[in-house]
Amino acid sequence: MHPAITDERGSVSAEFAMILPALALIIALGVSAAQCGVVQVQLADAAADAARMIGRGDSAGSAAARVQAAQGGARMSVQRDGVLVCVTASAVPAGGVASTFTLELTATGCALDDQGGLPPAGRTE
Repeated sequence: MHPAITDERGSVSAEFAMILPALALIIALGVSAAQCGVVQVQLADAAADAARMIGRGDSAGSAAARVQAAQGGARMSVQRDGVLVCVTASAVPAGGVASTFTLELTATGCALDDQGGLPPAGRTE
């Protein structure tokens, strides 16, 4: 038998070179998923904080600043429903693999409206 045919030197390197791109992609997707999770938690905290701020009478501008501080480029909307004020914060994660997709994360936080919101008719508290 010819020695060159049975020689398997370098086969591990070749197999590793074949798997490396897939491994790099899996790692990048995992890091991006973790980044999205962190942004989601930051948005949820910021939305709850902003709702409390608006509920106690702080300006919408200061609440929006809190949402912006959590995630640059985040947007905020406010809804009032009876005794509740709800803030919805949304943002697209910046950087990483997630930024190549238009993935928008959204979180809503509600708090009591201390600024005169009345309970709906027919409800007693």
